[in-house]
Amino acid sequence: MFFEDRDDAGKVLAETVAEKYLGEDVIVLALPHGGVPVGYHVAKRLNAPFDVLVVRKLPIPWNTEAGFGAITMDGALILNESFVACLGLSKEDIRSIADEVLKEIRRRSKIYRGDKPFPELKGKVVILVDDGLASGFTMLAAAKSIEKYAPAKKVVAIPCSPESSINLLKPYVDVVICLVVQKYFPFAVASFYKRWWDLSEEEVLSYLKRS
Repeated sequence: MFFEDRDDAGKVLAETVAEKYLGEDVIVLALPHGGVPVGYHVAKRLNAPFDVLVVRKLPIPWNTEAGFGAITMDGALILNESFVACLGLSKEDIRSIADEVLKEIRRRSKIYRGDKPFPELKGKVVILVDDGLASGFTMLAAAKSIEKYAPAKKVVAIPCSPESSINLLKPYVDVVICLVVQKYFPFAVASFYKRWWDLSEEEVLSYLKRS
């Protein structure tokens, strides 16, 4: 274990991020649910705007804790092609799963962002935050989803990750900041936290209101 909870991880990560980006034109986008407490502390330390970017993994039907890719808020699919081939999922299977996940993305976006327009990212350093990476495909979807907004720089900041997920992201972002990189498997984000639970929507909203 390296962190007491997500608040602790966020405060530690914030200091490392501040060494590089304090004083720059920054916006912090957190991936809910777990990334929100972490991102809140990063944004607070940088005195930067804070918002959420809702992307979600595409769950394997018979093991919903695992995913075979991710989907963006615009409905774009980022697939782990080799894994999809091993699972034997058809295009119809994938589309059906993606449609259900996209409905949930839109529901969560409405709850967390209301009718607010998406924040202006052009020319800014955009820092994408989560509580850790698993396969990395959800964060990859997040990074790809903001390309059209022309940010000056895309930065991923996370407390922990397997090395393979960082390598997956590197071609698509400018910087990856990770406090703890694990070089071997198995890997579980929860194992790096003393206290770990699934955040409720009410908890997420409380951080957004505090920001």
